[in-house]
Amino acid sequence: MQEQENALHARILRKESVAYKEAFELFMGPIISTVIRARRCTPEEARDAAIDVLMDYLEAPERFDPDRGSLLSYLTQSAKNTLTDWYRATLRRVLREEKFGVLFELLGRSPKDSLEDAVEARRIVDRIEKSDLGVLDRAVLAHILLGERSTQRLGAVLGLSHLPTLDVRREVKRHRDRIIKWLQRFGREVVSVNS
Repeated sequence: MQEQENALHARILRKESVAYKEAFELFMGPIISTVIRARRCTPEEARDAAIDVLMDYLEAPERFDPDRGSLLSYLTQSAKNTLTDWYRATLRRVLREEKFGVLFELLGRSPKDSLEDAVEARRIVDRIEKSDLGVLDRAVLAHILLGERSTQRLGAVLGLSHLPTLDVRREVKRHRDRIIKWLQRFGREVVSVNS
C-alpha cells in the first residue's frame, strides 16, 4: 500500500489528472470510515471533511512529506483535524452570540454566583465535547439551546437547504427530536454524576 501511495503521490506532483481521480477512489472510503469511528460524526460530516482534505492536498501536494508517514494517515489525520476545527468554530460563534444575552443577565448577579455558573457551564461543555454526539448534532444542539426554532435556520445548519420545504421540516424535526432525547439522557447522567 505504501508503494502504491508513493507512486500515486509522485503522479499527483506531476499533475496527472487521472491520478486525481484515483486519489479520490483510493482514499475516500478509508478516510470516511476512520473519521466516523474516531470523531463519532455522521457519514455526511466525514464525507465533507474527506472531500475538503483531498481537495486541499490536490491543490498543494508538495506539503505532504512521504518520509514522515503514509499518505492515507496524513489525509485521515487532516480530516479529523478539519472536523474538530469546524466544531470549535461553530462553538465559538454560538458562544460569542450567547455572550451578549448573558452579559446583561450577569450584570445584576454577584461575582461569586457568576463564577460558579461559569465553572459549571464549562464542565457541561467539556462533557458534551467528550460525548458521543456528532459534530453536526453539536452545532444543532447549540442553536437549540440558544432558543433557535426556525426550521429554515436549523435546516441550513444541517445542510438541508437544497431540499424541498416539506423534506427540510421532516428532517429538522427528526434531528431535533433525536437531539432532545439525547439531551434528556445526558441531563440525567450529569445529575446522577453530580449527586
